[in-house]
Amino acid sequence: MFKKNKNKNSGYTLIETMIALAIFLIVVTIGSGSLINAYSVNRKSQDLRSGIDGLSFAIEDMSRNIRTGYNYHCIVAGDLSLITDTKSCIDGGDGIAFESSEGDESISEDQWAYFIFDGKLFKTTTGDLNPLNAVQMTPSEVVLSETTKNFVVFGAEKTDKQQPFVIIRLVGKITSRGQVTSFSLQTMISQRKSDI
Repeated sequence: MFKKNKNKNSGYTLIETMIALAIFLIVVTIGSGSLINAYSVNRKSQDLRSGIDGLSFAIEDMSRNIRTGYNYHCIVAGDLSLITDTKSCIDGGDGIAFESSEGDESISEDQWAYFIFDGKLFKTTTGDLNPLNAVQMTPSEVVLSETTKNFVVFGAEKTDKQQPFVIIRLVGKITSRGQVTSFSLQTMISQRKSDI
């Protein structure tokens, strides 16, 4: 009465199922590897962006304060005393000290300074060039080159007939999750107060 239909195309065989499962696993493995790699690249780029943002903030802070300051003094290696005179350095130096816009020329303890020490950029508003008494401006993953003369000062002396200006070059490396990226940033700032 009941007749069994033996149709060979009625379902999947075990071999077809295993092949489909193997292809699915290969695709998922490749896809997840790409996803993990994309996540890793994203984290590295975020860390790099964080370092660049820190450098941009430091450059902006220096630009604003140096532009409105006066009586520039270029800091050269070993010059860690209080700054009492103006000084240009066309060959470059390791920092710059100056009177802030509200500073008093007769008080050396109110001078502001930006200087590089041990691969880091520091800022002080007390005239003290000791890194222990200054604020570190660069993030810890940023290391500045100490062989590059980072601050060039023109026209600082009162006898110069040139409006004072400063060139800042920050050259170094950002280390992020084992990846090292070199950078070089430069800006030029002229003193806002007329000096000539």
